[in-house]
Amino acid sequence: METIHWGILGTGYASQQFAQGLRNLPNAKLLAIGSRKPETAKAFAHQFQVPRTYHSYEDLVNDKDLDIIYIATPNSLHKAHCLLCLEANKAVLCEKPFTLNAHEARKVITLAQQKKLFCMEAMWTRFIPLMKKVRDLLNAGTIGDIKMLTADFGMRVPFNEQDRRFNPQLGGGALLDLGIYPISLAFYFLGLPTTIASQVHLGKTQVDEQSMVLFNYANGALATLSSSFLTDMPNEIIIMGTQGQIRVHTPIYRPTQLSIQMFPALQSSIQEEPNWKSTLKQNALLKKSYRFLTRFIHKPEKIVIPYENNAYQYEAIEAMACLSKGESESQIMPLAETLAILETLDIIRKQWQLTYPTETKNND
Repeated sequence: METIHWGILGTGYASQQFAQGLRNLPNAKLLAIGSRKPETAKAFAHQFQVPRTYHSYEDLVNDKDLDIIYIATPNSLHKAHCLLCLEANKAVLCEKPFTLNAHEARKVITLAQQKKLFCMEAMWTRFIPLMKKVRDLLNAGTIGDIKMLTADFGMRVPFNEQDRRFNPQLGGGALLDLGIYPISLAFYFLGLPTTIASQVHLGKTQVDEQSMVLFNYANGALATLSSSFLTDMPNEIIIMGTQGQIRVHTPIYRPTQLSIQMFPALQSSIQEEPNWKSTLKQNALLKKSYRFLTRFIHKPEKIVIPYENNAYQYEAIEAMACLSKGESESQIMPLAETLAILETLDIIRKQWQLTYPTETKNND
C-alpha cells in the first residue's frame, strides 16, 4: 500500500491519541497539524514529530500534499470542519458524533458524494479486532436468534459548566459523548429499530447527564442502552440469543475479552404420563447427573483478542485501505448508517425536547 499523508485538525485528547495510533503504521505519515493557537500546534508538533504546523484550519486543508484529514474538534464544529476539508478536496475521517444532527450530516454526505471523496465517521470501536469476532459469531448463529441486547457506558464526570461535556453550545451531554457508543453498536449488531422510547435526566446546563433508551425491532428483539455522567456503569455489552449469550467485557469502547455462555437445551413441555414405579430411581439419578454435567458442559468460553498500540490505528487502517482501493466510504461504517444513527439521536432528543443553540444557526 502506498504511503497515505495525514493532517489532523484540532489538538485535543482524541487528536493526541490518534497521532499516537498512527505511529506504528508503516504506510501512514502524519504530515501536518492545524490549530488556531500557535502554542498548542507547536507543542503537538514537537510531541509527535509532525513536520508541518499550521495556525489556521484553512491553511491546513489547503496543504496540497495531504491525502486525508482527521477532525477532532467539539461536536458543534464537526459539520463546518468537514465541509472545509471537502471543499479543499481532502478526504475526511471525522470523530463521533459525525455532526450534531442528521440535517448537518446530510449536507456533509451530499458534498462528499458530489466530489467523490472518501468520508467516514471515526467510530473506532467498530474496528477493534474483538468486535469483528463478535460480529462473526453472531453471523454464524452461535447463540441462535438475537432476542435482547443491553449495553451501557457511564463514568462520573466532575461538573463544570465550561467543560465541553456540559456545554450546550458545544453539543454537550452524555448521549453524544458516551451514549453514541452503545447506540452505534446496537445498529451494528441488530440494525435499524422500528420504535424508540427513552427517559432522561437533564442537568443544570440543560444537557442530558444520564439517560436510558429502548429499541424495539421488527423481529421482536429489544435493546436497552444507557449512558451517564453521574455514575460508573458496568460498561459492557450483553447479547442474548435463543441458544446462548455473548458478554463483551468492559471497557465497551476498547474491549479485549468476551465470554460465550450456551444455554441448556429446552425440554419439551409435552410429556407422557410416567410410570413412576419403574422410573423413580432413574429420574433421580439423571437429575443429579444433569446438574453435575451442565456445570462443565455450559461453562462460559472466554475469548481474548488483544489490540495493538492504543487501538486508534484500526480506524486509520480502514480509511487508508478504502483510499488505496478508490472507495468513497467504508462498508464497516457506511455513511447511510452514520446518517440513520443521527436520525435516531434526533428522535431521542426530540422526546426530551432538547436542542442545541447552534442547531438553529447551522441548519440552513
